[in-house]
Amino acid sequence: MYKYVKRGFCLLASGSAIVVLSPVFLIAIVGILASDWGPIFYKANRIGKDNQPFKMYKFRSMRVDKGANESSFKADTNRIFPWGAFMRASKIDELPQLINCFIGDMAIIGPRPAAKDQLSIVRAGKYAKAAGVKPGLSGPAALYDYLYGDTIEDEAEYEEKVLPTRLELEAEYVNHVNAAFDMKMIWWTVRCIAGRVLGKPQNKILAHLCAMAKG
Repeated sequence: MYKYVKRGFCLLASGSAIVVLSPVFLIAIVGILASDWGPIFYKANRIGKDNQPFKMYKFRSMRVDKGANESSFKADTNRIFPWGAFMRASKIDELPQLINCFIGDMAIIGPRPAAKDQLSIVRAGKYAKAAGVKPGLSGPAALYDYLYGDTIEDEAEYEEKVLPTRLELEAEYVNHVNAAFDMKMIWWTVRCIAGRVLGKPQNKILAHLCAMAKG
């Protein structure tokens, strides 16, 4: 029953959000084109439920570089334009994933979609259980990355200090999956984004996430 309720909620929530946030979509598009003329959307090749590939949509927040390594765990911050930095901080760049939620590639809450080149790391061993549910727009691993991972720019340091906890949280989501936990993650997502924009770090949520990763 849960999966049907969750799918119905995703349809209603994502469809309503696309309509309500359409002015934000328009502002984002204008800001992107004014900052760096080129594609509006970044279409990432990602792996979802049951390791099936799909295209994940984001607003482009970086200058176009055809030779860039798009499979890196960390973005090339030198390519992020100022409006893109604001979109990333406020998570506006993630809003097109509401389309993925509406058509069924993703859910509102779940593990983050995996890059194909990272499957051997993020879906290996006990972490393979994360492929049993739809990837999410947000979730415990995404929030941990947002609160802590974004503070580390060096990829080697990120893989050492952030990635292990992020993977534990993706596996833990599958263990906790239920409607109440999903609603809690939605509320925490709102608090984390508001905290970033208002300059009020959500350290209590970060501590809860770290504790969750330890089981």
